[in-house]
Amino acid sequence: MQITQDGYTLDLAEKIVAAGEIEFRFRILGPDGAPVTEFDAIHDKELHLIVVRRELTGFWHVHPQRQADGTWTVRLTLPEAGAYRAFTDIAPRALGTTITLGADFAIAGDYRPGTAPQPERTVTVDGYDVTLDGDLVAGEGRLLTLTVRKDGAPVTDLQPYLAAYGHLVILRAGDLAYVHVHPNGEPGDGVTAPGPEITFHTAVPGRGTYRLFLDFKHGDQVRTAAFTLPATH
Repeated sequence: MQITQDGYTLDLAEKIVAAGEIEFRFRILGPDGAPVTEFDAIHDKELHLIVVRRELTGFWHVHPQRQADGTWTVRLTLPEAGAYRAFTDIAPRALGTTITLGADFAIAGDYRPGTAPQPERTVTVDGYDVTLDGDLVAGEGRLLTLTVRKDGAPVTDLQPYLAAYGHLVILRAGDLAYVHVHPNGEPGDGVTAPGPEITFHTAVPGRGTYRLFLDFKHGDQVRTAAFTLPATH
């Protein structure tokens, strides 16, 4: 993802920040260099901010508030020093389409490099077991199905989160090639069940190791299940 695309630029207020709770600030600059203040909504929000550690061992999906002058702000707690990247999914009204911009920043401190976990098909988060079925194949569209269970029982009452029963962000280790997909079907369409399965049609740009981050909502709380999955040829 580029820091500039179609004349729009992700302008971070600070490139180096301290560890801990911070106020993360940035602007989207338009082709004329001025801050953009008019956006069309994407899944109920004007902007989706994704922040990741470059080793893909940390992930945050949040929704900043836009000030009148075009500055976006959000409180983030980033406890570990290291290299990070921010992504913004936006649809500037004047552009008429969705784009993703990305920019690097760093957390100062004692940096201890980490590595992504080994591939597993089932992960546990806050007492929920999430199982991944399907494979990634470079250059081909494939279906991925994630099944949510709690205490061994299928969860059949997932709550809508940003107009969907799940959101899936996929990032490639190394260059952080980025994919953000929404599930097949949507709440209230008369067809899509609220769990336990959430199915996504996905395509990745090439071979490599990917980290997959699923956001889902249940019991009025959003949780994130993370997977490591290789993409074959």
